[in-house]
Amino acid sequence: MSAAPLADLRVLSVEQFGAGPWGTLQLADLGADVIKLEDPSTGGDVARYVPPFQEDEGSLYFETFNRNKRSISLDLRRPEARPVLEDVVRECDAVFSNLRGDQPEKLGLLYRDLQHVKQAIVCCSLSGFGMTGPRAREGAYDWTVQGLAGWQSLTGDPDGPPTKSGLSLADYCGGYVAAVALLGAVWRARRDGVGGDVDLSLFESTLAQLAYFATWTASRGYQPVRRANSAHQSIVPFQNFEAADGWLVVACPKQSLWERLCEAIGRRDLLEDERYGTFAGRDEHRDELLAELAAVLGTRPVAAWIELLSASGVPCAPVNDVAAALADPQVAAREAIVETPHPTLGPVRQIASPLRLDGFAPPTDRAPFRGEHTAAVLRELCGYDDTRIAELDAAGVFGKVVLEVSS
Repeated sequence: MSAAPLADLRVLSVEQFGAGPWGTLQLADLGADVIKLEDPSTGGDVARYVPPFQEDEGSLYFETFNRNKRSISLDLRRPEARPVLEDVVRECDAVFSNLRGDQPEKLGLLYRDLQHVKQAIVCCSLSGFGMTGPRAREGAYDWTVQGLAGWQSLTGDPDGPPTKSGLSLADYCGGYVAAVALLGAVWRARRDGVGGDVDLSLFESTLAQLAYFATWTASRGYQPVRRANSAHQSIVPFQNFEAADGWLVVACPKQSLWERLCEAIGRRDLLEDERYGTFAGRDEHRDELLAELAAVLGTRPVAAWIELLSASGVPCAPVNDVAAALADPQVAAREAIVETPHPTLGPVRQIASPLRLDGFAPPTDRAPFRGEHTAAVLRELCGYDDTRIAELDAAGVFGKVVLEVSS
């Protein structure tokens, strides 16, 4: 077994809730030493208190975003904390934060504030709107960003209200963007010997996911519309269909797949109809075509269609609920669910890291208790002895936190 891909990366992260912790989770799963700095005056990361499965300062929500990390407690508002922060930064490759756009400057987390400590330090900020512009001081959450960035206008049935994604995809996309950008900046800093700021925003990363919708709109004034049954904007058929006992997805993004579908459902006559002979034709006459397909697909159960269409090479899938998705045999075959013991929450079962690299198995350590590694990190990275740690504790730098926690 080879060393973890990011075993030589250390990140100090001032993070909370979903987007930031999701980004650093990807780094931690690849072996990076992610040191989570938590504010004792607020009880640490608010994710610790998210219901419904929450006890004391732990929750299954928090576990999902924070496995494989270490936690230190440090009140950055206290002047005595600044030297401690800088001593930790000196041994890190990057300082990451997901705060409001004006907060990194207020807390002294910008490159100009830390370059005297380490010239190659990378200071990566993921905020709602970035550190410049008229919205820089505004807070943002996944729900609000999905509305502002146009996502909700694209989601849901045509006659229904604008709808957010069922998942916090703006947060997750922002986290992935942050992980990629941070790695790129660290690579550059190691090559050039000079770090710098990385200024990212949830709004812009969410806008970027508009992809071809944005290109079509900005280039040609296109006005996207919501399609019934989660249909693709222009490819037909590529959507959900109601079967006799539930729903399935059928996707025909290639001409050959359209032809296979017609053969499989016994409707060769559709292939002979010149209205449906091309992508453009099927899009232009989508209402008539979809009515034909819906009438056929509604006659059998989902499982029967899946068996038939799969055998014909037509991409399809049942529309599962979460429990059914987790029970799919592919999940077990790929060992995509991992279980981690937890002292207070009991066994925690969650999705394993999807980052699979040859010769490396991602660790599955539980998420840290608040401030659990404070003393250990300060001894290891900063060389502090028990006297120095006790002095800082007496000064209130760590807040109310247990400095030594056994696993």
